[in-house]
Parts: sequence; C-alpha cells; structure tokens
Amino acid sequence: MTAFRAMSASHDARHPVMTDPIVTRFAPSPTGFLHIGGARTALFNWLYARGRGGKMLLRIEDTDRERSTKAAIDAILDGLDWLGLHWDGETVYQFSRVARHREIAERMLAEGKAYRCFCTPEELAQMREKAKAEGKTRLYDGRWRDRDPSEAPAGQPYAIRLKAPLSGETVVEDQVQGRVTWQNENLDDFVLLRSDGTPTYMLAVVVDDHDMAVTHIIRGDDHLNNGARQTQIYQALGWTIPVMSHIPLIHGPDGSKLSKRHGALGVDAYRAMGYLPAAMRNYLVRLGWSHGDQEVFSTEEMIAAFDLPQIGRSPARFDFAKLESLSGHYMRTSPDADLLAAIDGLLPHLANGTDIAAKLTPPIRSQILAAMPDLKERAKTLVELIDAASFIWSGRPLALDDKATALLTPEARGLIREVTQALETVEPWTPAATEQAVRSYAETKGTKLGTVAQPLRAALTGRATSPGIFNVLTVLGRQESLARLRDQASAS
Repeated sequence: MTAFRAMSASHDARHPVMTDPIVTRFAPSPTGFLHIGGARTALFNWLYARGRGGKMLLRIEDTDRERSTKAAIDAILDGLDWLGLHWDGETVYQFSRVARHREIAERMLAEGKAYRCFCTPEELAQMREKAKAEGKTRLYDGRWRDRDPSEAPAGQPYAIRLKAPLSGETVVEDQVQGRVTWQNENLDDFVLLRSDGTPTYMLAVVVDDHDMAVTHIIRGDDHLNNGARQTQIYQALGWTIPVMSHIPLIHGPDGSKLSKRHGALGVDAYRAMGYLPAAMRNYLVRLGWSHGDQEVFSTEEMIAAFDLPQIGRSPARFDFAKLESLSGHYMRTSPDADLLAAIDGLLPHLANGTDIAAKLTPPIRSQILAAMPDLKERAKTLVELIDAASFIWSGRPLALDDKATALLTPEARGLIREVTQALETVEPWTPAATEQAVRSYAETKGTKLGTVAQPLRAALTGRATSPGIFNVLTVLGRQESLARLRDQASAS
C-alpha cells in the first residue's frame, strides 16, 4: 500500500517532535534517462534508509505533461532495478495527486497564509524587468498581497501565492551544507497554484513529502534555494520540516560541469558498456562520500557506514579510469557462474546480443565457465569479457585480427604443422599434458616456448592475446583445437 500518512493534529502542530521512522524518497522527473547524478542521489537515499531500518520511497514527478514520457519512466524504473536500489511500497505518480495539491492551496488561502494574485503576464514581465534593473532579487512586488480581491477585473484569472514573511530569515539546517540562511526580504511571494489550476513544483513537493511521511530529503544542491521556499510552505502549514541534505553535483575530471564526454550518460549506457551493478554502486558511493581511506565496499559495508555528514561540500569529479579500475576488481572477485548470468542479462542491451545469445548453447556455456577464471582476470567489463570469450564460439575457418594475421607467417604456419603432429598423440587432453608436448617440441627445435605459443594462440583464437594457451587448448577440446590448427597450417 502506498505510504501516505493521515493528516493528524500531531502532524499539523506548529512545533511537532519528529518520532516517525526514517523515510527517504527519490523523486526524479521523467523527462529523460536516469542520469548518473540521479542514480547517485537514489543510492544515497537508499543507503541512508537501509542503514537505519527505514524506507526509501519512489515518486515520479510527472506534472510536466508535455515533457514526461513513459519511455523515461520505464528507463528510471529499469535503471534503479538494475542497480539493485529497490524502493518500498508502490511508486507514487505526482500528477495523480493534483487534486490534493489544490486542496492544500485552497486551505492556505482560507487560512490567510496565501492570497489571490490577478497580475497579467504582461504585468509580471514588467515587474521582473524593473526588479532586475534595480538589482533586486525579489522579482514580484506584492501588489495583490493586501488588496481586496473585489478590486480585480471581472472574470480575471488568478494565481494563488504564498504570503511569505517580509522580515526575519529562513534557515535550513542542512546535513551537508551546514546552516544556510536567507533574508526573507529577498524572497518572493511565490506561486503555489497557477491561474490554470495546476500546482507548482514547490507546493506539490511539500504536500507529497508530507503525505508520504518523508523525514529526510537528500537531493542535489541545485535544489538548495528550493529548500528555503519549501521551508516557508512547511512553516505556513505548521508541518514538520524534513531534515534536508543538499549534495554537491558531479563535475568532470577537469572540474567543469559534467557533460557526455565526461560520463554524463544514462544508467542504461553504463549497463550497455558492461559494468556490473555492484561496481557502479561502489563507484557512485565514493563520488562525494568518504569513509577513511577505504575504496572498496560491499553493499553491507556501505549500508553500515554511510552517513550524511561524511559527504563533502565540494563537487565530486567523475573519473572513468577509477571506474574501470574498480570494475576490474569486481570482475576478478565475482563468482564465475554469476558472471555468466550477468552476460545473459547484458545481451538484450547489446546491438549484437541476439546473435551471441543464439550461440551460447549448453556446451558453449560449459566452455565459457571453464575459461572464466582466466577470462575475468583480464576483463574490466562484461563487454570485454564477452569479447575475450568469443574465440570459444567462433566458427571455422577462424577469422583473424590484424595482429594474429601478422603472427601467422609462412614460417609460423610450418611450425604449427609440426606442433599439431606433436599434439595429436597427447593423452589425456589436459593443460599439463599439452604444455609438456609443446615444451618438448620447443626444446627439440632449440627455440623458446613463447616463439611457439604465440602462433598457436593466433591460430586457436584469431587474436594475439588470450587466456593461457594451454587453458585455451583444454577449453576448446582436442577435436576443435586440432581442427583449428590444421586450418591455419594448411592456409596459404
């Protein structure tokens, strides 16, 4: 059941004591993909709630009907699911709650906490221009604040504005930014309900957070000024103000605003690049949060250690090299069967995934598992892992890359013919037995093992790099190995 709380007297009290369980929320706007900054915000909310026995709720802020799309909503839900950030309860859709938002705006109007503003768009534009010319931050001049609505032209549409305090200050005790203060004389009587009856973001967020019993708001510091305005709404309504934490945004390695060239991509792009969800969670948690010098965290360690005051106030810097390094660690330490399952999950997101999936027959899957200990040592992503394993299911005659072609000179092909004869008598077909046969051949020819192994690798895998050559021979099996060697030995 969706986690909305009742409007009780205790919640409407002027200075209530917060005794509710910890409730955080992730509230993205579905106007595009789930970007990396949004994913980190979701992670921080999830960790804070999980570490305190609380809940993380999900609210889709879809009130911008022109820009909100089902595809974007699906991308957000899928991205969170892939990252393992599972929310509690049903997903809340903000647009479905418009009637509730209007109800609160009308209540504030009735209580004298808000007022009707009959300004035309032209009047508002003139006000803004005048205020800017005078260097004022307060763009609305309050002309309808104390006027009688009967003075308005007949039939004139109106907005409902908050009757904000004119003096004093509004304070947010931010868990990341510290105490942040705004002088009320610089803050507008902002709109709560537009003249067309639609609620503004400011009103909708406050009402939804209250009704969802949210105790902690964790979001980007681009919302810090919104925190002041939303605090004024809470105060006007006498509602408990959630604890606020505004986290710095993510910048590129050069300190500039994060762009696509830095890594400002959707979570789906990182999935398609083959990063493991655990690696992405670990990388994201270290973007702006620290716990001593520790870099690698299990999910359990993150949940236990994460806290808001440990988030830095300076923007975090996205670094692909660190992400790849961390990803390599997770590749090496993941169980072989888990990596095979992860490959299955990735293939639907790759352009050639359907073709590869058709080739992963039960025998091929067994071969991949046999090769996995070697394969995962060299791969930093699942895409690299798939590429490195592709020699297993490659058909004959084997396609050679440029480096393999360069290795297979006429002399090397002659060497392969002789090594193939030596391998034909090997029994049993094990790494140790094939290695002994090749070493004996190299010693007989008075050459180094590497001189023999490199052409063998090219002939067996079509590459100049691969897992250990004797493991390759074992994974491919006697019949396939000898067939590939004979193909290259006889090629011109």
